Amino acid sequence: MVEGGVATADRTEFTECWRTVWKTPYIMRLALSAGIGGLLFGYDTGVISGALLYIREDFEEVDRKTWLQETIVSMAVAGAIFGAAFGGYINDRWGRRVAILGADLVFFFGAVVMAGAPKPWVIVIGRIFVGLGVGMASMTAPLYISEASPARIRGALVSTNGFLITGGQFLAYLINLGFTKVPGTWRWMLGVAGVPAVVQFVLMLSLPESPRWLYRKNRVDEARAILEKIYPAHEVENELNALKFSVEAEKADEAAIGEGMIAKVKGAFKNKVVRRGLYAGITVQVAQQFVGINTVMYYAPTIVQFAGFASNSVALTLSLITAGLNAIGSIVSMCFVDRYGRRRLMIISMIGIIFFLVILSVVFIEASNHAPKVSGIETAHFGTNSTCPHYLTASDATRWSCMTCLKADCGFCANADSEIHPGACLDSTKAIKGDCRAEKRVFFEKGCPSKFGFLAVVLLGLYIISYSPGMGTVPWIVNSEIYPLRYRGVGGGIAAVSNWCSNLIVSESYLSLTEALGAGGTFFLFAGISTISLTFIYFLVPETKGLQFEEVEKLLEDGYKPRLFRGKKEKSKDQVESA
Repeated sequence: MVEGGVATADRTEFTECWRTVWKTPYIMRLALSAGIGGLLFGYDTGVISGALLYIREDFEEVDRKTWLQETIVSMAVAGAIFGAAFGGYINDRWGRRVAILGADLVFFFGAVVMAGAPKPWVIVIGRIFVGLGVGMASMTAPLYISEASPARIRGALVSTNGFLITGGQFLAYLINLGFTKVPGTWRWMLGVAGVPAVVQFVLMLSLPESPRWLYRKNRVDEARAILEKIYPAHEVENELNALKFSVEAEKADEAAIGEGMIAKVKGAFKNKVVRRGLYAGITVQVAQQFVGINTVMYYAPTIVQFAGFASNSVALTLSLITAGLNAIGSIVSMCFVDRYGRRRLMIISMIGIIFFLVILSVVFIEASNHAPKVSGIETAHFGTNSTCPHYLTASDATRWSCMTCLKADCGFCANADSEIHPGACLDSTKAIKGDCRAEKRVFFEKGCPSKFGFLAVVLLGLYIISYSPGMGTVPWIVNSEIYPLRYRGVGGGIAAVSNWCSNLIVSESYLSLTEALGAGGTFFLFAGISTISLTFIYFLVPETKGLQFEEVEKLLEDGYKPRLFRGKKEKSKDQVESA
């Protein structure tokens, strides 16, 4: 048996999922409709990376201020923190379906505000509203899917939400690329985000509430009617009996701790089972962010520019490739998550992430060390008024390289003959950029021309391939199934808030970190944090593959230990259960 201490009821593979939904297409209809919430999440993550390039061109203050760029990106994350917290309350009070409908309305409003923003601060307000919708959807969609899915294919169906997240990111990069030559570029990029919200709103109007939530509200006949559409006739009574057992236990707990949200949060941390579930759920959500993935998603074109590709369209094209790899990785996860298990996929994923982050850091450091030199002759060619002010007053100007120039908040105009030959260090204004480009030269502001640029992009792709099948989708699956029914909304909300708080820290600090440590140092920092995260996952996260919710509860009640740290009696018990 897999590590986790409980024998699984069924060794379901991805093909079983397709066999089941082929016989019962209603299940896939539920999963895909709710999964559009993941598409919203993914589109918002991906679209801002490309839109930011053009927002910087339209608003000079954004181009000049790193903190303002970080704020535009991260305010959606800040909104998502409150959206996830509020979403947990709405889920328990009014149901999963109502939470998804509310998320669509808020998201659509935010998209309209961003598209029409006359000033950067209006974009920030729109980002907050979009974040509220994303936060509500991010924790509700996998919850709704998991509660409307048979246990044997639950992982694969919840993975559809992960696939739609990565699919949304790919779609965002594709749309970004399509609007690069259209007047209003970034306004179209951000405004189109409202379309999937409208589509999901219409689809969810025709779908039912989660059968588990309905049963909890004593709407047993409605719950039975939905279960009859999901399960074979001979399994419906067993599922109803399982729900009855969970609800009775829930009511017993509520009698002891109360029904309010605050009481539930306090009760969650007092309850041994829920507390252990939160240890695992929060661990995987925080780890998902601190591997640095959303720096890649939010700033992918900028990172590509760090690697030496100055053109916006080239940066977007290469970013599209990384987004495509992320989407493919989600399909791989759907194929293997119910075959090999959640825990194993995450551990393998983390090992790959750490390896490629270390190699990436080395490549970026080498690229920085071998950056082209600044030529006094090339710089003088553009005149003293165009020269970087810091370069003019530097005592060591003869030792300046492209990286030194960029760190002085100036730009590097590449040599006309070859980008890797010594170039000019110029002031970074629109007029001077135009003068450089008028001579068919490339103007670098974020990164320097390098022989290592293509290798850096390849390694970035390999990092995403390592991330997507495991840490990309599995944390959401774990959180959709590790909490008892009575605490599922609260537990999922707490874990989602931890995810978004971690996301906020990473996205708000990334550009500042690259200024302080360089791209190489920042990736190395992520590698160190990822190593710590892998240790926590190994010791705290059990395997939940193929288990009924009640079996997961029993697993947590008994306590989890990795196989290497179990006593002989526990190992013997595992062997008996596996037989």
